[in-house]
Amino acid sequence: MSAKRTINVQQLIDDSPISRFQLLIIVLCFVIVAVDGFDTAAAAFIAPAIRAEWQLAPAMLGPMFGAGLFGLMVGALVIGPFADRFGRKPLLVCSVFFFGLASLGAAWSGSITELTWWRFVTGLGLGAAMPSAITLTSEYCPQRRRSFLVTAMFCGFTLGSAMGGLLAAHLVADYGWRSVLVVGGVVPIAIAVLLLVLLPESIRFLVMKDERSAAAARNLARIAPGTDFSGATFVGPQKARGLPVQQLFSRHLVGGTLLLWLTFFMSLLVYYLLTNWLPTFINSAGATIQQAALVTMLLQLGGTLGGVVLGLFMDRVNPHVLLGCAYAAGALCVTAIGYSAGVPGLLPAAVFGAGFCIAGSQIGINALAAAFYPTASRASGVSWANGVGRSGSVVGSMVGGLLLSFNWGFDTIFAIAAIPALLAGLAIFLKGRLQGEAPAEAAPAGEAVQNA
Repeated sequence: MSAKRTINVQQLIDDSPISRFQLLIIVLCFVIVAVDGFDTAAAAFIAPAIRAEWQLAPAMLGPMFGAGLFGLMVGALVIGPFADRFGRKPLLVCSVFFFGLASLGAAWSGSITELTWWRFVTGLGLGAAMPSAITLTSEYCPQRRRSFLVTAMFCGFTLGSAMGGLLAAHLVADYGWRSVLVVGGVVPIAIAVLLLVLLPESIRFLVMKDERSAAAARNLARIAPGTDFSGATFVGPQKARGLPVQQLFSRHLVGGTLLLWLTFFMSLLVYYLLTNWLPTFINSAGATIQQAALVTMLLQLGGTLGGVVLGLFMDRVNPHVLLGCAYAAGALCVTAIGYSAGVPGLLPAAVFGAGFCIAGSQIGINALAAAFYPTASRASGVSWANGVGRSGSVVGSMVGGLLLSFNWGFDTIFAIAAIPALLAGLAIFLKGRLQGEAPAEAAPAGEAVQNA
């Protein structure tokens, strides 16, 4: 008579070296997030061309930016949680395919009103995809490397944004602004097909549905190929009492939750203000659309490098102090942008520095949020933090047009734009002082493989 065996899923992942299978998942999620970054940046880089074609005042572009970001917020808060019911893979495949179709629809818009509605629809799919990508990545990572791997995966956002600027700089000049949206539609549709074939479902989700899941056994065999999983019973994280969202407001988590939300809100406010309006600001100062796109691309490139560097140091020093200082330095760089006229080299250096500190810190707080919440509420915690942060991005996208309408000097505009970065740094620093890290999650009892 064969012995019954119980396999602790998370412990097996923690005890195994990182496999090619897990790296494939991280790469696929990286691509998903990169598409999000491309779409977000593309809207900003084509804005000057849209304004010129339809003879629009700068403030009239605000609703277009705001609609897309409002869609991202609604997608994260409303659609994203369905991944806990139907699975991470179905939601990712459907949402990526959906926003690809919506981007194609936006390419054939005949007015700013029509384009604004299409941007909202596109945002719904994008907003649902990103939290699920973060969740799926974290669920396949060993705890000892989870923060760094999530940070590395999320760098896809800034790289995708940089690619959006690079392509827009050439496509708009040669084929018009609609060509950027066509690329932003065709690529996600192709990626959705790739995800359907290559992306696995979360092992934790499979085990939650069926403790003897054959699909979970197949996926685990690709992580630990030397283990026999035949006839095994799988043990995953313990389910939380009540709704996962309720756990965010438990006694141990509520303070950190609120401070994380404030950090996400302020961080994304200033980031999207710069992402959406910097090309227009630079173009208004006399640069060509192509020059404005190339300089703004440094924001995303700086964010990519900043995310990697800050992610490495987050495992070695107090991450709250590190990110708080980075946001403060980012505020100085944003202020410097307003004083860059007539100072050779200051504009690209300040834009790159703002990206390194602010966009890099934004990547870092995603990893910090994933590490802060226990397994039972991690997906809800990351999703709602991003959803609340998206409301800040909506505000940021609208503020740029408002600031331009006041006819203030660039030094005043960018000094005001630096304030949210300072508030984000203060909030994450206070989280470290008042809340600190959440209590370590108790590992389920038992060995990775137990015989009975």
